[in-house]
Amino acid sequence: MKIVILGLSITSSWGNGHATTYRALVRELVRRGHDLLFLERDQSWYAENRDLPRPPFGRTELYRSVREVRARFGSEIRDADCVILGSFVPNGISIGDWVTRTAHGVTAFYDIDTPITLAALAREECWYLSPELIPRFDIYLSFTGGPALKKLERRYGSPFAQPLYCSVDPELYSPMKSSQKWALGYLGTFSDDRQPALARLLFEPAARNPDLRFVVAGPQYPEAIRWPANVERMVHLNPSKHRAFYNAQRFTLNITRAEMVRAGYSPSVRLFEAAACGTPVISDDWPGLDEFFTPNEEILVAKTTREVEAILRDFPEQAAREIGKQARRRVLAEHTAAHRAAELEVYLESARESRGATASLDCAALRSG
Repeated sequence: MKIVILGLSITSSWGNGHATTYRALVRELVRRGHDLLFLERDQSWYAENRDLPRPPFGRTELYRSVREVRARFGSEIRDADCVILGSFVPNGISIGDWVTRTAHGVTAFYDIDTPITLAALAREECWYLSPELIPRFDIYLSFTGGPALKKLERRYGSPFAQPLYCSVDPELYSPMKSSQKWALGYLGTFSDDRQPALARLLFEPAARNPDLRFVVAGPQYPEAIRWPANVERMVHLNPSKHRAFYNAQRFTLNITRAEMVRAGYSPSVRLFEAAACGTPVISDDWPGLDEFFTPNEEILVAKTTREVEAILRDFPEQAAREIGKQARRRVLAEHTAAHRAAELEVYLESARESRGATASLDCAALRSG
């Protein structure tokens, strides 16, 4: 198939988890024989921090305005077998309206931020997707499964809402021989709703255990934050360094945004990355977590400072390694980019068949009329 994706970014992973998701998915789709065009809005903060300016898979083009993307890529949008618009794309509503009116093939909305989107829609404050657009996409691909999919279909009229969870690239994330520099680490961009959990599950254990070393990597943390003396800070970590980062931790911490905790069924890409490295994960709790990893066998769950401390102090080393090993086994069996590419193909084929059936019914109705 010829597939066009309009996404937030594939060239820069700065301050977003979209880029690594798109890179892995596009690469696997190209490997499976598809013709991929990725269109990215040229924005200054990504332009200044491009860690993959020329992706070696598919074709990537930058544009500066809605007018430009229409003028330069109108025929490719029209003739593609599938056009996918991602969440958080600038002028997403305008582009979505144009895509669903122009494309002859299957159209899909790929929501890498589903709980955030649903909350914004409910407040009538979503700037990249409108309720009126949702029924016009043939497929709604969602990073979140569970009840959110039913809401998209029943409340917002999506004809076909399906999970397309984040994934991991096993070529980039795997165990490696490394000395453990940190007892516990965390990788994530700052957000107000995650900060209380980060304070409870990492800052406070660090303050209470000054003999242990901790690390937090990620941009946009306010200067006013007071970091414990034994917490190392990294402002931005290039994806090429993620593997070494995870492998240098005894345990790694997964924290989920508040809206995603409420929605459940929203695993993060960092969760799968760490697990693929065989690093045992300590996660906050949320509905559906046990569908991705079995607690106490493939992942550890902590709600309080004391629970994190108990793990860091008392959890047997061999048991920790076994949890990491089992988590990696689960990820490789179910959550690689190759799995997501194959799932996407199934969804696209189902949507094509549905469109064909609808067209046949319309023609029959015209003939009978």
